Amino acid sequence: METEKVRCLIAGSGPAGYTAAIYASRANIAPVLYEGIQPGGQLTSTTEIENFPGYPQGISGTDMMDDLRKQAIRFGADIRAGSVTGADLSTAPYRLTVDGGAVIETETLIIATGATAKYLGLADEQKYAGMGVSACATCDGFFYRKKKVAVVGGGDTACEEALYLAGLAAQVYLIVRKPFLRASKVMQRRVFQTPNITVLFEHQTVGLFGENGVEGAHLVRRKGEPDEEQVDVAIDGFFLAIGHTPNSALFKPWLETDETGYIITRSGTPCTKLPGVYAAGDVADPTYRQAVTAAASGCKAAIEAEHYLTKTGK
Repeated sequence: METEKVRCLIAGSGPAGYTAAIYASRANIAPVLYEGIQPGGQLTSTTEIENFPGYPQGISGTDMMDDLRKQAIRFGADIRAGSVTGADLSTAPYRLTVDGGAVIETETLIIATGATAKYLGLADEQKYAGMGVSACATCDGFFYRKKKVAVVGGGDTACEEALYLAGLAAQVYLIVRKPFLRASKVMQRRVFQTPNITVLFEHQTVGLFGENGVEGAHLVRRKGEPDEEQVDVAIDGFFLAIGHTPNSALFKPWLETDETGYIITRSGTPCTKLPGVYAAGDVADPTYRQAVTAAASGCKAAIEAEHYLTKTGK
């Protein structure tokens, strides 16, 4: 099979990938973008986005990603279905395999493969996706003003989400499997001092219920112990805060990652340790994980790629 040669390859879509494609196309470096297994990224599973600039009335995640995709195509981006399934970044130009077959050789690579939220594995999480189940309090908390919500998790992220939601919701339940919080002492203190947060230690979620959306959660207290107890709590929203898995495994042999797998970039930039290779969006962002910050990093990655190509004359 003949190897295709390109100047810029973008792996992944979402706000980071599509924005990188917009900027790279306008810079006339003819980017090729493979959308991955979830075209549009995680936002396509979000019903309503109200915190992205330029959409004063809000917009669905699917519609917003469609807008970004159309904008990239308008400027000439070559957007293709398929996923990058193999990588050889040992030397430039870099070689990527798509869907286990086609090989593409690229002078620059923008990795925008995102991260996948961890779920409990309950069937109800899928049943109520977009109907009360969320993995992003900052994204969706606004919809639960003056309502009751639950956050699952016991680390810093879970405590941060609970505190954020406490400023919006009437009641926040923090569901913790262990008899203690794993969060830092300062975060624990803030949680315990917040009057509308109730920590449910030694509770596990076994299901959700509701007619047209989440209306409550089925919990088990001290599961497996002699005093095991079934508990139901009435809630309107159920937030997962047990971590994310960055989709970086394919590139780990060549790039630096942290202990979780997030690609490490040079501070304030999308530049990795390899020249011409950039990471944008959630695959390199364990902190913010917002559409607007992902889009910004995609912009930066495309600008860096254009500068690299100009500097090297490629």
